[in-house]
Amino acid sequence: MYARIAARAVREVLAEAWPAGRAKGAPPHVSVTVPGSTVTVRVTVELPFPSDIAALAGAVRGRIAERVVGLTGTRVSEVVVVVEKLVTGGAS
Repeated sequence: MYARIAARAVREVLAEAWPAGRAKGAPPHVSVTVPGSTVTVRVTVELPFPSDIAALAGAVRGRIAERVVGLTGTRVSEVVVVVEKLVTGGAS
């Protein structure tokens, strides 16, 4: 459940980041651990280039935490965003 929520949140951010909302690259890979009463999320993404990588990673972290808490009530203790690849075709 947490992984599906996180994956959807990532796809939303990526759709907003790509010109015309057409995300390129591989879909995000999400893994989740639940150490007690919190959730830890690790997501691997391919981001558009050129773009503000730090801002996109921050948007991904924020959207995942917001969605997981909002839909499940479970606090997110950490979101790790791994940028696996930069894909040309981003906003210039």
